[in-house]
Amino acid sequence: MGTNKAFDKEFLVMGVLASSDADFAPVRLRLVSEFGPIKEETAPQDFFWTDYYNREMGQGIVRFYLLFENLVDPATLADIKLRTNAIEADFAQSGNRRFNLDPGLLAPGRFVLATTKDRAHRIALHDGIFAELTLIYEKGSFRVLPWTYPDWASEPVRAMLADWRKGLFASH
Repeated sequence: MGTNKAFDKEFLVMGVLASSDADFAPVRLRLVSEFGPIKEETAPQDFFWTDYYNREMGQGIVRFYLLFENLVDPATLADIKLRTNAIEADFAQSGNRRFNLDPGLLAPGRFVLATTKDRAHRIALHDGIFAELTLIYEKGSFRVLPWTYPDWASEPVRAMLADWRKGLFASH
């Protein structure tokens, strides 16, 4: 019989989609107040992977990524997603989101995203939140899975996560 123990803490990564005319500064302050200091932030880049968000957020959406300094208990992933959903709602205009916040956890062997969408490969956590194993780290890089979203599967994003992983877990 195995013995249960506390989970090792992991790093919180946030993928952010933003309307091109939206001011991210107040959202950034809210995220810092909720999750602690931001260790790394990428420059915004045009989001061209899908037009799924255009109807709600408009044209010219940008994507960037945040890495938070504070380690988190992976058992809190659903709570984190519920908090980011509330932030999205608080900054919505006329019922439309201006920001889409995708929290994920960076661990030595994997990257996991939280989502509200149920699919066969996702595990129910609680309160309508699911965990998706998005990338697996093996042989020195992150490996894409059949369901990995194209932006997270892109070489630049996988390389960024691998660099973050290398720097983070070497110091912990």
